[in-house]
Amino acid sequence: MAGNIRENRYRVEGMDCASCASKIDTAVRRMPGVEDVSVSVAAGTMSVKHADDGALAANIVSKVGKLGYRLHPITGHQKPAIVAAHTCSGDHSHDHDHDHDHDHDHCHGHGNDGGKHAHASHHTHDHGNSHNAARPSVSQPPNSHAHDHGPTTGPWWRSGKGRLTIACGVALAAAYGLGHLVPATEPWIFTLAMLVGLLPIARRAFAAATSGTPFSIEMLMTIAAVGAVFIGATEEAAMVVLLFLVGELLEGVAAGKARASIQSLTALVPKSAYLERNGRVDEVPAESLHVGAVILVRPGDRVPADGIILSGESAVDEAPVTGESTPVHKAEDDALVAGTVNGDGALRVRVTAAASDNTIARIVRLVEEAQESKAPTERFIDRFSRYYTPGVVVVAALVAILPPLLGGGVWSEWIYKGLAILLIGCPCALVISTPAAIAASLSAGARRGLLLKGGAVLENVGKITAAAFDKTGTLTEGKPRVTDVVGFGRAENEVLGLAAALEQGSSHPLARAILQRAGELKLPIPGIATVKAIGGKGLEGVVGTADVFLGSPQAANDRVPMSPEQNTRIAALNDEGKTVSVLIADNAIVGAIAMRDEPRPDAAAGVKALTDAGIHVVMLTGDNRRTAEAIGRQFGMEVRAELLPEDKQRIVGELKTSGFNVAKIGDGINDAPALAAADVGIAMGGGTDVALETADAAVLHGRVGDVAAMVNLSRSTMRNIFQNITIALGLKAVFLVTTIAGITGLWPAILADTGATVLVTMNALRLLRPARTA
Repeated sequence: MAGNIRENRYRVEGMDCASCASKIDTAVRRMPGVEDVSVSVAAGTMSVKHADDGALAANIVSKVGKLGYRLHPITGHQKPAIVAAHTCSGDHSHDHDHDHDHDHDHCHGHGNDGGKHAHASHHTHDHGNSHNAARPSVSQPPNSHAHDHGPTTGPWWRSGKGRLTIACGVALAAAYGLGHLVPATEPWIFTLAMLVGLLPIARRAFAAATSGTPFSIEMLMTIAAVGAVFIGATEEAAMVVLLFLVGELLEGVAAGKARASIQSLTALVPKSAYLERNGRVDEVPAESLHVGAVILVRPGDRVPADGIILSGESAVDEAPVTGESTPVHKAEDDALVAGTVNGDGALRVRVTAAASDNTIARIVRLVEEAQESKAPTERFIDRFSRYYTPGVVVVAALVAILPPLLGGGVWSEWIYKGLAILLIGCPCALVISTPAAIAASLSAGARRGLLLKGGAVLENVGKITAAAFDKTGTLTEGKPRVTDVVGFGRAENEVLGLAAALEQGSSHPLARAILQRAGELKLPIPGIATVKAIGGKGLEGVVGTADVFLGSPQAANDRVPMSPEQNTRIAALNDEGKTVSVLIADNAIVGAIAMRDEPRPDAAAGVKALTDAGIHVVMLTGDNRRTAEAIGRQFGMEVRAELLPEDKQRIVGELKTSGFNVAKIGDGINDAPALAAADVGIAMGGGTDVALETADAAVLHGRVGDVAAMVNLSRSTMRNIFQNITIALGLKAVFLVTTIAGITGLWPAILADTGATVLVTMNALRLLRPARTA
């Protein structure tokens, strides 16, 4: 961005409908010095790029205030970059050795997951909610009371919109009572009752017209109500104004419900935390915690901040944040996410993110920003509505004028029909049909751990016809596990115990696998006298009184020739895609240990769900062919192995050239060229910076099946949008015909508008249902 351009972001109090957003967008966009405007009804936010001029920023606040909306600046805002990451694939080995001999050299990192999640990008943001009482609001011009479009929180009857609707309803009820008592005064009484609601509407219409939106719903409503008074339909005029206000109120309630769905995530973070300092534990506000602070999380407490466990272990319920139903065992050095629930063990935790930048705050921010990114369908509807509304005004004028002029019709009758068409033609329901569904879908996805960067991504995910998966950390767990322990003349537990003795103190992924397996079996680990690494071969040392070596089959064979039976057994393990380390004790081969990076528990079902949905699935990996094909056979998927990052990019390009819409799924920090080349890049992660801020979408809890869930969510959303457009246009078409035919009048006309808007919004809210996506 150029140095003389700045971007400000605001919460817009009271913006509950599509016409609100359109008026604000048009008014601000027309101001000199404004480069771009993005307004989101669902998030209740506005982003403005404009010349770096303090006076212009104040003028923007004033201009929006004249339309009747209050702005609350979101300070310190910086949008996260949507970029692919920076390192080559963790599962790429530059040694393309086709046999699976393992170089057990601890002097060289050869684990697939080593450093894989080292990337971190900590931004500093102030993302407090604008409705927080502590947030200062921007002062408004004196006439801002003309349109209090309602706060985003609190009961509806306390909002300005709610009070106006109640006042108009009381006035209309009083008019009915007085009209029955004094029939001669009915026209005047109903006119006065109508003005209670119409005057604020007319002021809003005038402000919008002078700001570049002459054909606003308020203007159409004002013309229709005044016109009805002139032809003597005062009772209907008053009722239409009340119905309009009720419809707007319902829109606000529905919009607030959709907005609250994602904002309610912030309620998951507790208000207080137990901070360790100066040798004691004090209860402090959670928002005061700083990076590096050490906190105590008691059994049963919600975790107050993102952090790393220093000591303790417990089962942590991550369902509130990720949707993962099974509690996850956490121990020292494991990451914790704010808002999750600690189980039965006390944990000491080092804070890694401030309250304004924890995982939940980042999810809320990303979803709100995603709601500002319009989908192609939404942009088309916006363009269509620019011509649609003036066209409706022309049709209404022709209906009112031509029949009396050319066919001798009654003027009052045809003017009445023209006024009804004005109300029918309001584009609110049509304009809100797409963003309402997208906002609900983005919120529903976020609550299930599916993050999508905007409406365009949401729309594109449902169109994918090919899915290219990384292997390590995506289809597999990203860390090797011991699968087989084979004894050649020694007991299996003895073989494992000797190997674990050599590996003590090592943090290497394969060493951790051996030590973890020994720990699971509660094996006594013999003491070790000496140990040293043999470059490119393995480890040797003295365990008890025995000279022990643990290394690759080739290195072991060079020391002690293996028998044909031993070679056959090791080759069979290699064919299964397993890494084999051979153990020698006192110059005799006594056993072998096989390890493999095992598939994620849901990987097979997740891949099948994608193929069942008609999506071609392929594995792209830098790992050797034998390992990759062993994993691929379990999933029944095409495998492309021993690839460099540029090879993966080339293959993605070939798939696109073949007519596929391609999604690339990886761990979020590798395969940058392939992620950038794909139609949709999806990061697999556990709520880290990388998972949240790379590629186009992210699967928070790393389930392969969630990729299919994301596709299903997208397709359900597009079906919902089609239903909404059908409802909006269908109701208008029906009432247009019945109005011209003289069957329906002003009351049904306003119901065709506000009723359709409420129906469309409520239909979109179905996407928020937790158990299903449509």
